[in-house]
Amino acid sequence: MFDMFRGMGQMANLMRQLPKMQAALEEHQQRLGQITAEGDAGAGMVKVKVNGRHEMVSCSISEEAFKGNDREMLEDLVKAATNQALKKIEEGIGESVAQMTQQMGVPPGMNLPGLS
Repeated sequence: MFDMFRGMGQMANLMRQLPKMQAALEEHQQRLGQITAEGDAGAGMVKVKVNGRHEMVSCSISEEAFKGNDREMLEDLVKAATNQALKKIEEGIGESVAQMTQQMGVPPGMNLPGLS
């Protein structure tokens, strides 16, 4: 029974902090475009950089990658580098969201829409 009241108290606390949470969410959404991560494949033959909005912002392919004339290999390298960069950005966003929600007093494990 007391757990129910504790949950209601936490919810009331969250409601009081709603304006602060909305401002933090807007700031987080703006920062996503500034966060970047890089992935590489083929010992650096392909490098891809993505931002927190999951947009590829750069892709560089070395001359060595072109020398083999192996289109399928090059496609695989681009895919691998992109996936690596996306994984890194997801980890960075996850850490950022966890830190932000902790600072706002959101209970661990509570998912708030729009934060990732």
